[in-house]
Amino acid sequence: MKFDNDAIFRNGNSLILAYDHGTEHGPVDFEPNPESADPRHVFEVATHDAVTCVAVQKGVAETYYPEYRDEVNLLLKLNGNSALPKREDYYSPKQCSVQYAVEELGADAVGYTMYAGSIHEDRMWQEFREVQEEARKYDVPVVMWAYPRGKGVQNSDYSGQKDPDLIAYAARLGLELGADMVKCKYPGSQEDWEEIERVTGDMKTVMSGGSKRSDEAFINDVQSVIDAGGNGLAVGRNVFQREDPESLLDQLEEVIFEE
Repeated sequence: MKFDNDAIFRNGNSLILAYDHGTEHGPVDFEPNPESADPRHVFEVATHDAVTCVAVQKGVAETYYPEYRDEVNLLLKLNGNSALPKREDYYSPKQCSVQYAVEELGADAVGYTMYAGSIHEDRMWQEFREVQEEARKYDVPVVMWAYPRGKGVQNSDYSGQKDPDLIAYAARLGLELGADMVKCKYPGSQEDWEEIERVTGDMKTVMSGGSKRSDEAFINDVQSVIDAGGNGLAVGRNVFQREDPESLLDQLEEVIFEE
């Protein structure tokens, strides 16, 4: 689908600076670089030319995005949960509507986490349907965090949530349910990502940045995704945990947006 609002793409690709970690993981993710606990610092990082948008939760967007509206594009994360409660299975409740994200916060795109394999998957499918259809009315892209997790996965023949076949299945669900882009864990090799591309048609795919690792290892993974036909990266810790994120962003810009 072609959007009148193409703000989160550049030459068809994206580099999303994800900053929903305060919700999903808690302040522990800011400890390697305490400055990253300040949302203004991360919004400043997001002004780098390589970054096509920043993904944050509702409260951060309400408080800080107005200062950066002219410099940064916004992907509003509509659902999320903390790592604190003991739950029956994985489920990420909605915190924000598409209407509020676009009309009140000025979002250029919206994101939703789908835990394929959870016993709550049916409920998330229903919520995603509502998100996807509402997003169509506002002409904004929908990015699915396609994460296979839950009791269905644990009890299947798959080896776990990083299994390449399972990741490809979760990505395919994004296509089937109407996502415009899926954010997937790196399955381990370029060949495995090529399988993701084979089963997702024209839908865009981006690699989830994951935990921090060396510049060389990280860049190599991103390059293999691009070489396989992927459309970029959604990265958090591998950027904001660094004291000098600009250097890495310079390298990522060359890899993702080669002209």
